[in-house]
Amino acid sequence: MTVDQDVLPEDERTRQQEVPTAVLLAYAAAATGVFGWFLFGLLVQQQGFVDSVGEAAGTAFALLLAVSVIGTLRRNGE
Repeated sequence: MTVDQDVLPEDERTRQQEVPTAVLLAYAAAATGVFGWFLFGLLVQQQGFVDSVGEAAGTAFALLLAVSVIGTLRRNGE
């Protein structure tokens, strides 16, 4: 199977943006917060392992959704 045309122009394909340090720190803080939320549910509330994992996973997916929406809004605002 062959492709007759490129999907992205050459200059767009080679252009890569670096991730700012502040964003990496925010991701690390979010991951630490989600893990802390898991430990809080497991050790403090004593709600069980499966419930704690589910609650932490739900929180992580909500954060991922927020990051996705914010990224989309910022990209379309350029």
